[in-house]
Amino acid sequence: MKSLACLMAVCLIINVPSNAAARSKNKMPNQPIKVYYLPPSPPCRSIIMAAKVIGVDLELVLTNIMEGHHMTPEYLKMNPQHTIPTMDDSGFILWESRAILAYLANAYGRDDSLYPKNPRQRAIVDQRLNFDLGTLYVRYSALYLPMLFRGEEYDEQKADQLDEALGWLNTFLEGRAFVAGDNLTIADISIIVTITNLEAFGYDMSGHPNLTKWFERTKKALEPYGYEEVDVAGAKVLANFLKKD
Repeated sequence: MKSLACLMAVCLIINVPSNAAARSKNKMPNQPIKVYYLPPSPPCRSIIMAAKVIGVDLELVLTNIMEGHHMTPEYLKMNPQHTIPTMDDSGFILWESRAILAYLANAYGRDDSLYPKNPRQRAIVDQRLNFDLGTLYVRYSALYLPMLFRGEEYDEQKADQLDEALGWLNTFLEGRAFVAGDNLTIADISIIVTITNLEAFGYDMSGHPNLTKWFERTKKALEPYGYEEVDVAGAKVLANFLKKD
């Protein structure tokens, strides 16, 4: 059985660069926003990249779950679900990565391109986020988390269910440059971390051409905002762990 301790030991070597994105002229936090995180975590990676796109500084607090940092009285008071990522913006506490993405875009976005104010456009972004949370990430997790943390074998039935979800995403992308329209939104940033993991794991996505084109397009859009240093690096940690005997 594989040990989560091994994952923690490897993830500590990831170097997350400081925010190099241009800062918005809009209101900005008076101090860096604290984010309690673990480097390989896909939801944590989405928050770090989104913050770079928006231009807000983060104070990243490594949360070593093997040492119980997420189970201390202080952490439980902050987040009773003891999950990561958890955000502390000058005393405003929020967890669940997609809620954090929406908050950062609402509070500090230089415009509404990442999370449109138009009700119908926003509804599409919200639908994609909910699809990611309730379908895509669930099916990804059902297949890969037992392999990562319990050493289980590849399950073809679960793989078929994941591929079905990828097929739906491929359909969503028909005639669209990005998952919710013609420009990058927080839905793309949320979804790409799962797809980056799949690429690192060697998953064959060639049967979904709209998805593969979107993936290359979104990689390029996020290159200035830590895609390689944050997203790919985290995915490689998980992939190396997956390949261990």
